[in-house]
Amino acid sequence: MIETAEKLRLDKWLWHARFCKTRSLAARRVAAGEIRVNGTRVTKRSSSVGPGDVLTFSQGDSVRVIQIEAVGTRRGPAPEAQSLYTDLSPSRQNRNEISRNPAFEGKGRPTKRDRRRGDLSRRGSLE
Repeated sequence: MIETAEKLRLDKWLWHARFCKTRSLAARRVAAGEIRVNGTRVTKRSSSVGPGDVLTFSQGDSVRVIQIEAVGTRRGPAPEAQSLYTDLSPSRQNRNEISRNPAFEGKGRPTKRDRRRGDLSRRGSLE
């Protein structure tokens, strides 16, 4: 049986874990300084990461905090990729509750009947 390496290049790990579609995109993100490893900004594509390291990077409109659990041997299916890390980011439900508008009560637009009543009440006050 072939033993897996304890460390792997950062760009290659991001590609294995399916955070980037291609390895060259992963390498560009690392070179641009968009990835932090254990809180330190990294710009070298060949930086080694292993189990226990914590990665911080933006993805879409949120910040992801990922702890590496394993070093993959290939870019496999999504369930296999998800087993490589633990997501330490705040849950999506908590983020939605924080960003929700507190004044909105979910009633929506007034109906035609409600608009007529409002018009009549305003007309009565003007006359």
